[in-house]
Amino acid sequence: MRDIPQSLMLFAAGFGARMRPLTNDIPKPMVRVAGRPLIDYALDQTNGVEIDRIVANMHYKPAPLETHLAGTGVQTVLETPEILDTGGGLRNALPLLGPGPVFTLNTDAVWLGPSPLAWLRDAWRPNDMDALLMCIPVAQTHGYAGQGDFQIGPNGHLTRGQGQVYGGAQIIKTERLAEIGETKFSLNVLWDLMHAENRLFGLSYPGDWCDVGHPAGVETAQNQLARRDV
Repeated sequence: MRDIPQSLMLFAAGFGARMRPLTNDIPKPMVRVAGRPLIDYALDQTNGVEIDRIVANMHYKPAPLETHLAGTGVQTVLETPEILDTGGGLRNALPLLGPGPVFTLNTDAVWLGPSPLAWLRDAWRPNDMDALLMCIPVAQTHGYAGQGDFQIGPNGHLTRGQGQVYGGAQIIKTERLAEIGETKFSLNVLWDLMHAENRLFGLSYPGDWCDVGHPAGVETAQNQLARRDV
């Protein structure tokens, strides 16, 4: 089994409830920021990263996303009749992703800096890690009002707490998904199993990051992109 991830899971199935009314007729990954759908900003992060397969899950209003991805090489998997959340969605996509660790990436953020996937790949230590999460110091976030999800220890071990926001990018081993009995569940369940065995790690992102999971985040991301391009 390979140790370096070569498959990418794009989480694109959500209802986009926080993004309404922009998601009344389209899925959240198709909301436009500076003229481009959000999912294209996610796909930008694969530039320069060797990835053989990209899979996007779908559930809510899938037709516009399916049409947009046609011809890109991105495979899609429809979650039906119910949405499966992140953990269930990842397990459901494993036949397309293949064995070994995988990248996963949320599609409701804009990264203002280097590719998080490249940074994760370079820091990945499969002998020590079951998951490596890309986190952003709260001071480097835009459009985010919380205090963070995690703290990163001196050795990189991840613990729950304030200070670092999980940005939605990670490398994760998928074998232990088979241990979880529920059909619909969050990846937090798998992270907790890994944390209990000191196998959950975090990496601090060197750039800025915009949360575009809500309507105000669209304008915030556009302003940040404009400043970067000046």
